[in-house]
Amino acid sequence: MQGSRFAFGPFVLDPVAGTLLRNDDPVAVGHRGVKLLAALVERPGEILGKAELMDAAWPGISVEEGNLTVQIAQLRKLLGPPAEGGEWISTVPRVGYRFTGAINQLGGVKRKPLPLPDKPSIAVLPFVNISNDPEQESFADGLTEDLITDLSRMLGLFVIARNSAFAYKGKARDVREIAEELGVRYLLQGSTRRAAGEVRINAQLVDAASGDHLWAERFDRSLEDIFAVQDEVTGKIVEALLGRLRAPPPRNRPRNIEAYDLCVRARRLMDDTPQTAREAHLMLTRAISLDPDYAEPYRWLAMNHWMGEVHSGGPTQPTRRIALQLARKAVAIDPNDAGCRWILAYLLAYERSFAEADAEFARAIELDANEADTFAALSDIAVLAGRVGEGLEHIAKAFRLNPFPASWYYLALGQAQYAAGQYGSAVETLRSDETYRTSSRRFLAASLAQLGRLDEARAEAELFLVANPHFSTRHWAETEPFRDARTLEHFVDGYRKAGLPE
Repeated sequence: MQGSRFAFGPFVLDPVAGTLLRNDDPVAVGHRGVKLLAALVERPGEILGKAELMDAAWPGISVEEGNLTVQIAQLRKLLGPPAEGGEWISTVPRVGYRFTGAINQLGGVKRKPLPLPDKPSIAVLPFVNISNDPEQESFADGLTEDLITDLSRMLGLFVIARNSAFAYKGKARDVREIAEELGVRYLLQGSTRRAAGEVRINAQLVDAASGDHLWAERFDRSLEDIFAVQDEVTGKIVEALLGRLRAPPPRNRPRNIEAYDLCVRARRLMDDTPQTAREAHLMLTRAISLDPDYAEPYRWLAMNHWMGEVHSGGPTQPTRRIALQLARKAVAIDPNDAGCRWILAYLLAYERSFAEADAEFARAIELDANEADTFAALSDIAVLAGRVGEGLEHIAKAFRLNPFPASWYYLALGQAQYAAGQYGSAVETLRSDETYRTSSRRFLAASLAQLGRLDEARAEAELFLVANPHFSTRHWAETEPFRDARTLEHFVDGYRKAGLPE
């Protein structure tokens, strides 16, 4: 995205790109650190309360104050003292923190506009919560996510994925700039107010090329009718863009609004930390107990079991079995949900049920050709099957549908680039702030080793092992769903050269 950058001392912070440079060299600061530093430098000299800073770094997530203290300490260590002495970030006891340095605000670096697809293209921007209750923020986010899913399933539309749409949350931006950055022509904007069992939704469809409003409407309904309203909004948009409604198979809707709320909150915690994974587990388990015929919590709980064990060093056989059972349950409840299908496909591949996995991936794409996660997951599986060119095509499509994705997309891209022998590109991808310091570091170490940069490779391997002390190349090779011996040997060769343990 295009936005302001901030220069102070030898540093330049680009909050949108998520980068911090010192004398043009990248500083290894994490995602939370960038968010905190951005909040501080955007208001230099002002005292920012601890609650405000925690909301900036962990939006919508309840965390202990100690997490903020740790992040501030890490920022101070990375920044060091200013040349003139003192400190960049000062503590205001019992209140919060203040940025004390002089800031020079720079213009943003404009991304190259993405070309428009050959079909009507749309992004659903995060709906604004206009309730007086901040607790309703997750409801507004859930409405946005559901509309994205509903539109994605419509044949003839190109729909931007959730991650990229939510990159604009809370940002006042010109619709033309947003449309250029996402490579779409149309934007859906809106707001919602939920109170006392009632909900009001305002929605408008904008042609970003001309600035014209193609459709706008207000809905005042009972909360029990929220999913009927979603269907109505989707139908109005499709009619405006395609001229007629091409209804996909019906979705599995929750019968319990509390189960829905829990699921919305839980899916925001996926792919984060072991602590938030445990929080998500509790929410999803509760959602299932409230509404056992609602497919989505089974889907996310399957991935929660899988990722929870990944955080601990790798899924064990019992955990994999539970995850697979949950994924099958999700598909049985809602066979028309592409998200349930691709998760089942991915887990089946790890069980080496390759024919069934391939069939489930194909069905997921048939149901929703805009589901970017399907293509990112399929890239991983295709590369390990030795279909490297196909894997590169899949991850490229995933990035087009989701230009500002989750960190694991970069892991999949770096893995595919390594498999293709594109080691320099893999290093660039895997050193991006979005994925650096994650488990993708093993591929970074292997890529550096193949380039002959052995000191760097071994340093990265050592850092990887700090977070993954039980890793062994043999166990990894045995548990990854390889279908091609040459591809497997290529990865093992890189690991060995990097000094990763056998």
